[in-house]
Amino acid sequence: MSTKSEEILEQYKSAMMPTYAPSAVLASGKGVTVRDVDGLSLYDFTSGIGVHNVGHCHPKVVKAIQSQAGKLTHSSNLFVNEPATKLAAKLVELSGLGGKVFFCNSGAEANEAAIKLARKWGSANGGRYEVVTMRSGFHGRTLATLAATAQAWCQEGYDPLPVGFAYADFNDIESVRAAVNERTVAIMLEPVQGEGGVTPATEEFMKGVRALCDEKNLLMICDEVQCGMGRTGTWFAWQGYDVKPDLFTLAKAIADGIPMGALVSNAKFADVFTVSSHASTFGGNPVAAAAALAVIDVIEGEKLLDRAVEMGNLLKEALQGFVDKYDKLLEVRGKGLMVGLVVDGDPKEIVEAFRAQGLLALTAGGGVVRFLPPLVLQEDDLEDATDMMSDAFDCVFGE
Repeated sequence: MSTKSEEILEQYKSAMMPTYAPSAVLASGKGVTVRDVDGLSLYDFTSGIGVHNVGHCHPKVVKAIQSQAGKLTHSSNLFVNEPATKLAAKLVELSGLGGKVFFCNSGAEANEAAIKLARKWGSANGGRYEVVTMRSGFHGRTLATLAATAQAWCQEGYDPLPVGFAYADFNDIESVRAAVNERTVAIMLEPVQGEGGVTPATEEFMKGVRALCDEKNLLMICDEVQCGMGRTGTWFAWQGYDVKPDLFTLAKAIADGIPMGALVSNAKFADVFTVSSHASTFGGNPVAAAAALAVIDVIEGEKLLDRAVEMGNLLKEALQGFVDKYDKLLEVRGKGLMVGLVVDGDPKEIVEAFRAQGLLALTAGGGVVRFLPPLVLQEDDLEDATDMMSDAFDCVFGE
């Protein structure tokens, strides 16, 4: 007799395009755990791929969504709604850049907006249009953001891709300098590469990119889609370095699962977009904005920036213990609660072993197990998860 999960997965396969390969059917979530339709509880160290930074179904976020949904769910950008206006002002305040915000619906759209803004400014400043991005980076799945993503595996089959992108090596400022030419308008990077392997930028590299942008009159764009909203212990990962970007992008965790993206500028580039030069029907949706305001309130009220650092250090310490024990585990890296475990071999085997023990994790890059637990993670949760990892490693490595 088939389980409910098996029945729904069969229906999924028959009705939905095969762009994903899911193995579980989730029914509910609370804090750092989720439950599938058959009642199995799992620790979620994926946070919905970096979305649930304040945990699943946080009461304050749920209340904000419910309240706003009973008032106004959509107004279009022909009119102003108060939650989006308040959220924009709050993001400007938290960034300290003194600029303005454009709202959209996803990380890819936010990055597309950043690229368009850079090109629009470049067209009026020497006809420049080319954006330098980093190898092993990831910026989205639209054609332009695919072209910006210097990874062959996700570009295959989509030629011809839009032109206007050059690639450089992450954490190698001389490689970036070599990619800059008379067509270059911007340098775009993730302060911590997520999909590419959970690799933080070095302090020297971030400062080098900022200095190069200042020298060549280029925009510095930080993609904060995965590493933003407190994940690394600061509101935005770039704040952990002694630099300020000209533009940065947000999505994923900003509204705790309600689709939303944002492009935030500094003062210099705040008015490059003018009326009708860019738009998004659902951008600044009042329900999403209300959720995002609640997310910010929770992060501030529960001191989750500090928690991300403290729990991140404990997670890295636990993982380092496994690295010391097993030859196939090579390195622990990351910032805050964005942590990668580098393995010698296929990380999928380890992720599957974790799942069998009741822990959800992700892969990244060519050989990395990625951990993105909610920032509300407690020490007893981590202790339980560490025990699960220990049992999983025993199974994988035969001890």
